[in-house]
Amino acid sequence: MSYVGPDFEPAPPRRSALRRPLTVAVAALVPGALAGWLLWQVTGDSEGSAGAGGGTAAPASSSAAAAPAPSGESGEPTAGDGADPTPAEPTPADSAPSAPSSASAPAASGPLKGKVVVVDPGHNPGNFEHATEINRQVDIGTNRKECDTTGTASDAGYREADFTLDVARRLRTALQQQGATVRFTQDDDRPWGPCVDERARIGNDAGADAVVSIHADGSGAGNRGFHVILPGAVRAGGADTRAIVGPSRELGARIAGRFVAVTGSAPANYVGDGTGLVTREDLGGLNLSTVPKVFIECGNMRDSADLVLLSSGAWRQKAAQGISEGIVSFLRT
Repeated sequence: MSYVGPDFEPAPPRRSALRRPLTVAVAALVPGALAGWLLWQVTGDSEGSAGAGGGTAAPASSSAAAAPAPSGESGEPTAGDGADPTPAEPTPADSAPSAPSSASAPAASGPLKGKVVVVDPGHNPGNFEHATEINRQVDIGTNRKECDTTGTASDAGYREADFTLDVARRLRTALQQQGATVRFTQDDDRPWGPCVDERARIGNDAGADAVVSIHADGSGAGNRGFHVILPGAVRAGGADTRAIVGPSRELGARIAGRFVAVTGSAPANYVGDGTGLVTREDLGGLNLSTVPKVFIECGNMRDSADLVLLSSGAWRQKAAQGISEGIVSFLRT
């Protein structure tokens, strides 16, 4: 999903002239976050190496090479001008198992027993074949916008929708092992969609304790790193996020902290002033939510270095684990 909104979070005070850490909130909430960030600073630009990616990254492929298209709820991705690794055919180890979106059986016990988590894999692999359906306008409270989009893709055709499903399935397994009941908004079990308003409604109707929408960005080459998108305070039409702004910020901070610690990835160098946190008021999936919810852009598919990570099954497993640990930390408070 491409970042198109102007709603940056203000940069936190620097703790040191030598390092640029995460926000104080992330470091305070998540003990392991600072250690992960300092490790990244010491090792420098190592995310494309075996140390950051958990082994030599083996690029994966999608089943079809779709041209990049609007990758968020609105907005055009900026085409990258860097070289893009040619995706190889994925191996079984690179792919998470598929399961129906209705599958929600939790582990018998665990710290999240009794908790409901809704996982929202961004976009849908079939969206590009249903332009009429996904282009229709829906009400997001502040205005109207497209039902959904195709998502972005790498230059070689690795689609965001395939990436998000893989990470979401890995995340489901991790959360179920912690005792959570996990529900999906879609699991490639419908031809397109759902629309962004329905995605929000699924979380609301489930009475979810937390909702996380999984994405990858489509910004320009050289723009690297992850960021977590938080809901702004919106009260317009059918949207009223005032009750969820605080808990969503806490959820996002904990996910950001654990994502750094587990994956070794750095906060985005192009949005969020290095905090890894960005607030937006133009996303229907956040505006219409009545339960704590965040989006995470795991990296930039249009940057060749980030793409090496996003294409690696080992790294996607780390991404899912980092997100899971952030959710567990949030729900145990």
